[in-house]
Amino acid sequence: MSQTPVAASGRSDASAGPTPPRLEFLATVAVEVSGPVEVGRTHRGQRRIIPIIGGAVTGPELNGTVLAGGADFQLIQSETASDLDARYVIETDDGERLYVMNAAYRTGAAEDIAALARGERVPAERIYFRCAPRFEVAGERWSWLESTVVIGSGRREPDRVLIDLWAVC
Repeated sequence: MSQTPVAASGRSDASAGPTPPRLEFLATVAVEVSGPVEVGRTHRGQRRIIPIIGGAVTGPELNGTVLAGGADFQLIQSETASDLDARYVIETDDGERLYVMNAAYRTGAAEDIAALARGERVPAERIYFRCAPRFEVAGERWSWLESTVVIGSGRREPDRVLIDLWAVC
């Protein structure tokens, strides 16, 4: 991943306006999930846990496998909005393991969110699903992920979640 220096003010030239950050596509993460574990209604909302049973990571910068054993801890705040907190491990093609903590927000029309909950396919453009994963890495090869802001755009399918990831440069 290449980096272009920008002044601390976020401007590349003092006379120009703010320069937006550049995005570099990293990969698509296809997370396979099984049926939800319903915790129930708490004082903060409806709690649900979605077990992660595997998956694949494919892209120009990152490739590997999503290992079984993770989960998406969901807080359904209303019939239109949810906070998601997925925790899982990616094993890269070179054998390194990356711990992922992916905070996300998903919202849409009540009927679309209800259709997702029933396991139905809803066109991605009708759901706002954005995330900001953080990484913990044991080895040197992927340590740059710990000091890079990564953002993502997700879409839910009946048996998996697809997340496109970009590094903010």
